[in-house]
Amino acid sequence: MNRETRGKVTNLKGRVKEAAGIITGDRTLEREGSRQRVEGTAQESLGKASRKVGEVLDGVSKAIKK
Repeated sequence: MNRETRGKVTNLKGRVKEAAGIITGDRTLEREGSRQRVEGTAQESLGKASRKVGEVLDGVSKAIKK
């Protein structure tokens, strides 16, 4: 699983925990979910950026070979 996908999964887990914390009134679970959601968003963004850099480098490599 790549970083972008792991980020989406972490984000989703965080959203579920955060919602469960809100529903049950468990502030600790809510904060943990919020932190995990933010972490997942950051992972996903980093994965997207990494993929874009890879695409650019691949394009440059193909252009040089021509």
